[in-house]
Amino acid sequence: MTFIVAQSDANDVSVVGGKAAALSHLTQHGFAPPAFFVITSDAFRMGKSGPIAQNGLQSALTAALKTLGTGPYAVRSSGKAEDGVEHSHAGQYETVLNVSGSSVLKAAKKVWHSGFSETVETYRAVKSGGEAEGPAIIVQRMINPKSAGVAFSADPVSGRRGVVVISAIDGLAEQLVSGETDGEDWIIGADDAPESAPDKPEYLTVSDVQSIAALARKAEELFGSPQDIEWAIDAQGLHILQARPITTPLRPAALADTTLTIFDNSNIVESYPGIVSPLTYSFALHVYAQVYRAFVRLLGVSKRTVDQNPTVFDNLLGRVDGRVYYNLINWYRALALLPGFSLNRNYMETMMGVSEPMPREVTDALAPPPSVGWRRIVEYAKLGKVAAGLIWQAICLQRTRRNFYDRLNGVLQAGLDVDASNATQLAAEYRRIESTLLDRWDAPLINDFLCMIAFGGSRNLLQRWLGEDGLTLHNDLMIGQGDIVSAEPAQRIARIGHLVRTAGITEQLKADARPSVLSAHPQIEAEVESYLEKFGDRCTEELKLESIPLQDDPTSLLLAIAASADHPPGGRQEGREPNWKELFPASPIKRHVAKWILGWTKARVRDRENLRFERTRIFGYARRVFLGIGREFAARDLLETPKDVFFLTTHEVLGAVEGFSLSPDLKGIVAQRKAEDAASSQRPDPPERIEIQGPAIAPVWSDSIEAEADATRTKYGTGCSAGQVKARARVIRDPRTEALNPGEVLVARHTDPGWIAVFSNASAIVVERGSLLSHSAIVARELGIPCVVGLKGATQWIKDGEVLSVDGASGAVERCDALQ
Repeated sequence: MTFIVAQSDANDVSVVGGKAAALSHLTQHGFAPPAFFVITSDAFRMGKSGPIAQNGLQSALTAALKTLGTGPYAVRSSGKAEDGVEHSHAGQYETVLNVSGSSVLKAAKKVWHSGFSETVETYRAVKSGGEAEGPAIIVQRMINPKSAGVAFSADPVSGRRGVVVISAIDGLAEQLVSGETDGEDWIIGADDAPESAPDKPEYLTVSDVQSIAALARKAEELFGSPQDIEWAIDAQGLHILQARPITTPLRPAALADTTLTIFDNSNIVESYPGIVSPLTYSFALHVYAQVYRAFVRLLGVSKRTVDQNPTVFDNLLGRVDGRVYYNLINWYRALALLPGFSLNRNYMETMMGVSEPMPREVTDALAPPPSVGWRRIVEYAKLGKVAAGLIWQAICLQRTRRNFYDRLNGVLQAGLDVDASNATQLAAEYRRIESTLLDRWDAPLINDFLCMIAFGGSRNLLQRWLGEDGLTLHNDLMIGQGDIVSAEPAQRIARIGHLVRTAGITEQLKADARPSVLSAHPQIEAEVESYLEKFGDRCTEELKLESIPLQDDPTSLLLAIAASADHPPGGRQEGREPNWKELFPASPIKRHVAKWILGWTKARVRDRENLRFERTRIFGYARRVFLGIGREFAARDLLETPKDVFFLTTHEVLGAVEGFSLSPDLKGIVAQRKAEDAASSQRPDPPERIEIQGPAIAPVWSDSIEAEADATRTKYGTGCSAGQVKARARVIRDPRTEALNPGEVLVARHTDPGWIAVFSNASAIVVERGSLLSHSAIVARELGIPCVVGLKGATQWIKDGEVLSVDGASGAVERCDALQ
């Protein structure tokens, strides 16, 4: 009779037991457990004084040990029912480690005899039933691990699938498995990032746990069910020591769902950077839904079609770990509704403005089929109708704009005294803002679209007619207009800075940036009050309702004034009027067309900026209304403080006033969201592009894997304000807490009108996001300093304090060794 079964032949559970059969199965499918063979349970019989080896076992064992090499060895049990789907028998049998060759037989007897112990007998009585019997025995080459442990390809405690739970210990895992020692615990999510990790890992690195998680998932795939594995890491790498099914009940496996959601924030992050409050997010969600319903109606989509696609317009945004993203699939679906989409699909896809195009397989599935034959004629007819409508909207734009301003001023000038209004009055006021302005966003919408068409068209036209000189001319003419409201703050700050410098209070204001410092200087005080009266709603991240406006905290304004007094900005750059006859000496028609279209485009750029300022005023008023409701909630002990209202959605706030709320426990909702946002703020920003299949719940990303340093010396963005500067760089992520020294190059991920304090100190500006129409570009021209936008990854590539050479015309940014 054969008492030894080789590793490659150990397939029959009734002969070699469950553990050995699983190890053999692993070996045959590319896994590499330490080499082993199996002693069958028939190799021993019970004598009066204990196990007795059958005749011939010793010689067979000696020969088998030669195949494993010199010891030591691990001698382990492999019962017929051990490591089964229903019963694991975990820890019930003996295991003997670090066994020398001469002691293997003795250890094997001990393991075999453990099958008749009271422990196993009790386990069988409670769990599996059946008569006591000795197990088969695995004799396996020992390894010398630096760390070892267990891993579950699903969470056996919570029942969650899709995560891997890992516990590790220094050296051998025997004490961990037996429960004598606590391990170092990790939970790895489906995206391979740690969901839970030790504060100070001792035994494993992130790379280690990702390899272990991959091993556990691979074992689950092989066996077709979630697995509990033992593993070890030695000098040669990672080894699997055991695999068995998880026997605790798990949640049911989710059904296949290949529905794709793509989140992208490469464009919207400039408007909504960082953590965005639930109130701001829900407010923006409503605004986007209404504005883009109106947008597609403007471009010829029927009301019926819009009404048939509510999910598209109501889900244009997503909130991922507290950050706002575009839901690209729905944006694409909205664009696909437009007349003529099938005729000019590639151009319309660029309207989404994202840095990375949509996957072609996705767009092919969502887009309508190309129009052919008479359908093509129909599409061109629809496009003609849209073009005619746009021409009519352009003709009526001044009237539309005037009516919008009338509605806006009517709301703001006849607004409530927020401090003296109760919750019901304030909720009704918000409804008025919503119906009068937010749901009727016609002038900004029409002007923005016409501006986009005119800007791109005029730029392409000048490039075609004048080459690169045409692009330079276009840049000069489009930016630096004195009647753009975004430029006015810089002009006013420069004027007030001159007054401060003349009054000799620059150092005093820098040391104590409070309005009281100006009380002895009525002219300066009046200028600041006038500034705040007009621009008091401007602040860093001004589209976020939770941001603190200048009216409430003018510190950044006063610091900007002090900086301007100490370091006056360069001269303001006007858009120069070219010599049209020299540009088009032989073509008066081209001359007049270029002059007219550029003039009209400049007007649209001006109106775009000015209307966006009015958006700031509307958002500022909405902020005050919601804070008023928060004050009333706090007075009734529904919230702890008025600012807690920012952790509720607009639906929850209005529901609590108007009677359709679901829960009266507003404090509980706020507490949960505060905790969520606090945790999100400690994590790095998720990726710019996120693809999810099934329910669109994005995972949490870890910052444990650092990006490699980029040694590139020169990179190019979009040059949008001419001039050359060599100076030290300062990377600013939050202008509320970080300062820029006079003369440094401002390097930022994005900017907005609230960055006035740092703009005033900058000798040049380099920004990751933006375009020729960005606020950064406009202000840079007004301040007379070089500006480069759209330099992707600038805040990671450039380090604080290093010397940069910035060319605002070509868009070149070079890292230099020294200032000289």
